[in-house]
Amino acid sequence: MRTPPPSATNLNVVKPWEPDRLRMAVAAAGVALWSWNVDTDLFTMDEQAYGLWGVPVCTQVTFEHLSACMHPADRDRVDVAFSATRGVIGDYEIDFRILKDGEVRWISARGQGNDADIVDRIMFGIFLDVTGRKQAEEAHELLAGEMSHRVKNLLSIASALTSLTSKSAATTVEMANDLTQRLSALGRAHDLVRPVAGGKENGALLADLLSILLAPYDDAAAFSGRMRISVPRMTIGETAATTLALVIHELATNSVKYGALAAQEGLLDLSCPADADPLVLIWTERGGPKVTAPTGPGGFGSKLISRSMSSQLGGSIHTDWAQDGVVITLKMDKAELSK
Repeated sequence: MRTPPPSATNLNVVKPWEPDRLRMAVAAAGVALWSWNVDTDLFTMDEQAYGLWGVPVCTQVTFEHLSACMHPADRDRVDVAFSATRGVIGDYEIDFRILKDGEVRWISARGQGNDADIVDRIMFGIFLDVTGRKQAEEAHELLAGEMSHRVKNLLSIASALTSLTSKSAATTVEMANDLTQRLSALGRAHDLVRPVAGGKENGALLADLLSILLAPYDDAAAFSGRMRISVPRMTIGETAATTLALVIHELATNSVKYGALAAQEGLLDLSCPADADPLVLIWTERGGPKVTAPTGPGGFGSKLISRSMSSQLGGSIHTDWAQDGVVITLKMDKAELSK
């Protein structure tokens, strides 16, 4: 014979050992239990709650005791909100910070308002440590703010480049080509310094930035490895990376048109003395056509480099027009490079 299915009544029977297991489940979930006498203002809490607040067990706890543990910026808000919970219809949840052993922790107090299920003038609820969730939310907010800031900066730079390029280009085709290349250089630089959720800082290694910016010109060479980059290990901040990307792009563009990168046998060397302050980056070209010093005030690219070096990198640029290859010395303030 088949065993009949258990009745609904049998399913709801609580066995003697089940309360202990339920308490174990509550503890494993990090749930701290509390009750509050609305007349005497006294709290009764389990050991989990005492540990959560850092209050000695068996201490007679009132809201004033708990308030003393709260972050000063949250006390008045929580005081008003907790006093109003009795008038709230349905569930309520209050998140606030506490100071425990010098560390800020986030606590969520949850219960039912409108005196629901009140027994002998006592209300019931739970405390949860939600520090991890709050930290994740703060990290995402910072990331969103950082991305918004970066997008605005890029749009501003793109707008300025469009305006200036339109004045220096002879034709629309030339303008489109020059502008596309400059914006592509910015994109490559920003790929290195994009923010990461929960990250401590944004930045790129100087060597990585130079390698990525110059990679397209090395790929176009008759042989690989005609570029040598030897710089100290240091981090470049987002703003400096954007500026330096434009400077390096302009130098590479000039080299492709008139210098070593215009010849299949041309060589480019970027070196930087270690521990130098200001930072000195030396751009040396060899194997290209013979060099002659330009005449006149210079074009948009030259003005962009000079202006960027002085106003945004706190430095300067000096060019030696040697016949066997141009040598360009870039001096940059290390403090500005970290921004």
